[in-house]
Amino acid sequence: MRHLSILLLLSVVMMTANAQTKINITIDNRTMVATLKDNAATRSLIDKLSTGAITIAMNNYGGFEKVGALPWKLPNSDTQITTKPGDIMLYTGNSIVIFYGTNTWSYTPLGVLETTDSAEISNFVGTGTKQVVISLNEPTSLKKRRIAPDTRETVYTVAGKLVKARPLPTGIYIVNNKKVIVE
Repeated sequence: MRHLSILLLLSVVMMTANAQTKINITIDNRTMVATLKDNAATRSLIDKLSTGAITIAMNNYGGFEKVGALPWKLPNSDTQITTKPGDIMLYTGNSIVIFYGTNTWSYTPLGVLETTDSAEISNFVGTGTKQVVISLNEPTSLKKRRIAPDTRETVYTVAGKLVKARPLPTGIYIVNNKKVIVE
């Protein structure tokens, strides 16, 4: 019976972790929301963003995309893809690309903006170098709490990995099937 309970808990945690995750992309004080795909790259990105937002410099390239280097490499599984406006891709494992036009190349899909209107996206990303802030789009109902170093609670990352280390570093975790912020 105990094994069944653990299996059920793990299933709920994995379903929560694999639920569609959204990120915010902010440029010049304007924000668009994107829904992430479920793959190794996005799980790693979520894990990295759980410690805080990142800011990267992005530039227009080829008249159809805005591209910038990430501060770390993500696992890539590039395949030949024809992009469309609103697609967000990983290029060579360490560059993020936001498309406002189309292109055919090898990318790892990360997600898609909630709008796919190329004129709206082109206006949003602007021209020239822009400082782009990427952050998790978390519900406002997240609870901030401190986890005792000797807690017996089972704690998972938002990617569904069991966390054994105590005390927990600052970040977002799943505790008792609820997302919590640890500060």
